[in-house]
Amino acid sequence: MARPIPIGVRGEASETVELIHTLSAHHPELPPVYSTPDMIRLMETACFRALQPFCDEGEITVGISIHIEHRAASGIGMHIHAQAELESFDGRFYLMRVSAHDGTQEIGSGTVGRAVVHVPTFIKRMREKAGGS
Repeated sequence: MARPIPIGVRGEASETVELIHTLSAHHPELPPVYSTPDMIRLMETACFRALQPFCDEGEITVGISIHIEHRAASGIGMHIHAQAELESFDGRFYLMRVSAHDGTQEIGSGTVGRAVVHVPTFIKRMREKAGGS
């Protein structure tokens, strides 16, 4: 990663809750409310968007830790907006402060840790780990 990433850089991501994003999609007996894994995915997308402009060719950032609270339910048709802001960097890992809002209230917040990976090297390692070539 050639370019330093300034503390405070931000990214955003939004989606409208559909059945596929709900607990019901995975377990029909559960209510049709926005799932925690989908909220985390949206937060991760916001993190990716904040950091990707600073990555060199062939690099991406990937999530390495998640510390999230999901405190409020959101139903089908609600618009979820996630924000991520770079809070710190320790020389290897980036810590992003994240939140999600459904237009009525904040539904979740926390932190996501991310690291830069070089995609071709990463894929090669994964193939070797799987025993392939």
